[in-house]
Parts: sequence; C-alpha cells; structure tokens
Amino acid sequence: MRPEPFEYAILRVTPRVERGELVNVGVVVFCRTRSYLGVKLELGARQLDALRALAPDLDVSAIQAHLESIRRMAAGDDGAGPVAKLAAPERFRWLSSPSSTMIQPSDVHGGLTEDPGAELEDLFDRLVASS
Repeated sequence: MRPEPFEYAILRVTPRVERGELVNVGVVVFCRTRSYLGVKLELGARQLDALRALAPDLDVSAIQAHLESIRRMAAGDDGAGPVAKLAAPERFRWLSSPSSTMIQPSDVHGGLTEDPGAELEDLFDRLVASS
C-alpha cells in the first residue's frame, strides 16, 4: 500500500485557560485519501492526577461530557448535533480549530501513512498514553 498524506491534532485539557497549562487527553487523525477520521481519547488516572494538581476544584464530569461529545462528533453520530452531520473533512477542521475553551487542539501536524488507524494508535501511545 502506498503512503498517503494525513493530518492530526493533539487534544488537550487546560483547566485554567489563563495559565496555559495543558494535559494531553487525545488525538484526532484525518486522512482524506483513505476517507478516515478517527479520534482516541483518555481521561484516566494519570491525566486526572495531573489535572487535579493544576486545578483541585476541576469539574471532571464536565470534561468527560465534552470528550464524549468530541468522540460522537468525530464518529458522525446523528445525535451529536450539527457538527456531527458535516462531512469528515469539515468535522476534522471543526475538531482541530483553535479554541479558547477548556479542551483545546494543538496545531495541525501532517505526515505520510499507509494505515491511518495504526497512525492514530501510535500517536496516541506516544503523545497521550506515555506522556
């Protein structure tokens, strides 16, 4: 299989936007030529410990709800609102657009891949699970 271009953004939680401290909680990957849009998210013990150290009064249930909303939008879930109804390229652009909210994407990065699903797993392992 020939390598194809793909794009990705890291999804991060910043409990206090004004301080700019970030904890990686996910990755979103888009590969137009393979018609692939995938997201992998984790708000596990490691991320929660880091977030609570930054903001002891953090509303964890609100973050979990927002992350679930992101998961549903990326999947194109009909019940996830108008963004979920957009085509995959527009959903990726929406999910990776700069934001001033508690959940923020990184800049969009790119590369070449033969398997965007495997790329998502690798990026997640390197940038979220092990960070």
